[in-house]
Amino acid sequence: MPIIIPENLPAYQVLTEENIFIMSLNQSVTQDIRPLEILILNLMPTKVITETQLLRLLGNTPLQVNITFLKVVSYLPKNIQEEHMLNFYEEFSHIKNQKYDGFIITGAPVENSPFEEVEYWDELTQIMEFSKTNVTSTLHICWGAQAALYYHYGIDKYPLPQKKFGIFECNISNESQNKLLRGFDDSFFVPHSRHTSIAINDIETNKDLIILSKTGDNDANIIISKDKSQIFLTGHLEYDKDTLYKEYIRDLSKDIPINIPDNYFLNDDPNKEIIVRWRSHAHLLFSNWLNYYVYQETPYKL
Repeated sequence: MPIIIPENLPAYQVLTEENIFIMSLNQSVTQDIRPLEILILNLMPTKVITETQLLRLLGNTPLQVNITFLKVVSYLPKNIQEEHMLNFYEEFSHIKNQKYDGFIITGAPVENSPFEEVEYWDELTQIMEFSKTNVTSTLHICWGAQAALYYHYGIDKYPLPQKKFGIFECNISNESQNKLLRGFDDSFFVPHSRHTSIAINDIETNKDLIILSKTGDNDANIIISKDKSQIFLTGHLEYDKDTLYKEYIRDLSKDIPINIPDNYFLNDDPNKEIIVRWRSHAHLLFSNWLNYYVYQETPYKL
């Protein structure tokens, strides 16, 4: 789907050079079709990088996708110019009466804090409540998935003994509900970078949730609500080739204890090349989500 974004958004030039199908607003209005309306709440500190990662995965399929970036106003991001947020991001108060075909809530580097102590938690709960009535399907990523499982289903997170960091092999665990994973291999690889997790028993005993895939160490990887409106990804399929490398070097430079990311460098040697194992499944998952859970389910008139 060609994604409709402003020509002055930093991702526009990057994606154009990658031959990702993007479209300016002026071009989109000449086509007599309704674009899918996708809302993205970007909570990551690396705003521009995350924008580009997600837009790359939402592009290159037959229909138009109109993107709206959403921000929280109860927290001021430190790693992005205020002008960028003013130019490209909407406040919730401005869109709370709108309807959207799809919604993405990203991760955030706040997982060691209790949910209620996160600075923008109250605002986020309003947004997640809005998603239940104003969005056809919502895709949650990493901490965004943990926050939504806590808010919607009362499932809390717990700290891991050490950071889950690297590329982890995952296995499909529910063949009857795998439209989201249509075309996937029996096993596939997903980047993970988190200090907390969800007790798999809490998910399996919830009558409204289905686990679609697990990591090899029996950790939930992809979860879906039975009504298909909420999808939870505990990993980061959107990550670039060097994202984990940058996190690894960042922590080393700050003397933060960090292991070499699992299954990431050739022979687990940080002096050797990075092996990308997740890119094709990332594109397939986002394409399946847009097709089966957004386009096929959403009404023509929002």
